[in-house]
Amino acid sequence: MTFSLRQMSIRTRFGLLALAPLLLLVTLLLFLPPDGVERAEWAQFIGRFHLLSIHFPIALILLVPVLEIAGRIRRFPDLRASVDFLLALATFSAIVALTLGWCLARSGGYSGSLVTQHMWGGIFVAALSWLCWMLHGRFLGQRLDFIYAFGLVVAVGLVSWTGYRGGQLSQGENHLTEHMPTVLRDWLRLPQEDKGPTAAASTSFFTICVEPVFAGHCNSCHGPSKQRSRLRLDSYEAVMRGGKHGVIVKAGNPQGSELFHRVTLPAGDDKFMPAEGKRPLSADEVKLLELWIAAGASPSLAADAIKGAPTNAVSTVADVTFEEIDTAAVEKRRAPLASAVAQLQKRFPDVLEYESRGSADLVVNVSLMGAKFGDKDMAALKPLAEQIVVADFSDTAITDGSAAFIAVMKRLRVLRLMHTQVTDTTLHMLGDLNQLESLNVFGTAVTPGALQVAARWPKLQHLYTGETKIPADVQVSEAVRGKLVF
Repeated sequence: MTFSLRQMSIRTRFGLLALAPLLLLVTLLLFLPPDGVERAEWAQFIGRFHLLSIHFPIALILLVPVLEIAGRIRRFPDLRASVDFLLALATFSAIVALTLGWCLARSGGYSGSLVTQHMWGGIFVAALSWLCWMLHGRFLGQRLDFIYAFGLVVAVGLVSWTGYRGGQLSQGENHLTEHMPTVLRDWLRLPQEDKGPTAAASTSFFTICVEPVFAGHCNSCHGPSKQRSRLRLDSYEAVMRGGKHGVIVKAGNPQGSELFHRVTLPAGDDKFMPAEGKRPLSADEVKLLELWIAAGASPSLAADAIKGAPTNAVSTVADVTFEEIDTAAVEKRRAPLASAVAQLQKRFPDVLEYESRGSADLVVNVSLMGAKFGDKDMAALKPLAEQIVVADFSDTAITDGSAAFIAVMKRLRVLRLMHTQVTDTTLHMLGDLNQLESLNVFGTAVTPGALQVAARWPKLQHLYTGETKIPADVQVSEAVRGKLVF
């Protein structure tokens, strides 16, 4: 007796057709599992459709037992007629969703047990859907009918469990319990929500103040399950190790730290963190990161070692509000600057931006130009000097010869001169910057003789003097000492 595909039923042919990609996905997960590495952007792009495709098979699988039960009622006998088609559709759509999910996990920087469990759960759901499809309507005896019914029940349970794991990947591991009412939490005998480490658990500034910021804003993309840019922020060691672009925290140097730079960019910037759709850090949370880095980014720094650190700074959704912007008024304030801004942007692309979407104040950052920017280039900033409130000249070739140009920026609040050739002369020439709140001369030739000018800046909060000629035990007034950060 010969056997051919023509002798198979249509159901069997399609069943074998569905089984092949399912076995291929099992092989891919076994030999090419998610490993935390970001790969081709086209694979990430395709994988993003996983979230769009996954809800269709979920709905179909949950619908099948409803039709099976309702179809046994005399008034609705015809409902069961569509079950076979729904199971077939659920199987094929689950395979499509699995394929997209593998592309996302393999190329999108995911790794860890959570994503592995989620993917295996999806494969078992698709396999059970396929098995139920093959068994449905076969009339092969009571035992197989029981297997079919049991398979449906298990599939529904697996869909729920796998969906929950997926929610943990995208929303955080406590996404279902985070805002659970106390009454329900007690009824389910769940532990009370941890409101933060206690003094008994830890007394370090990092554990009490910094880790909660990362947990609330960063770990869904930079945690154990997903590591965008190979970066994790779920432990001190991981934070200090950095990611594929290098170290993100430079101890004692907040302005030179990529971590601090990203969270202080304008919200509309492509590099602003957290990424679009995520809750941004509050002002107090940003301040905590700045103070921790400035104090040396130590894991053992005592929680009360930094005076003036915000308390209860970890924000909730209610803490973050967005003021409505009057675009017409903004454009009116910016109009007088338009020509000068355009000229400067043409000469030095990507160094100038407005402080925010609703502001006419300017932020200048020429640090990425390095030695290409020197004293002779400072004159280009003079037409906009009155509008510049943040200026970063770090790592450039400027010297004391630029001090006169900086001195006319009367509204400067933040000035960064790290790793430049400035000396005490520059600081003395900047004595009239009454709005200055933060000055960074890290890695310059500044000496203790320049500190007397610090008393002339009424709003100064931080003067970063690490790796200068100013010793940590320098003799200065208490008012000035409280502002020094080594």
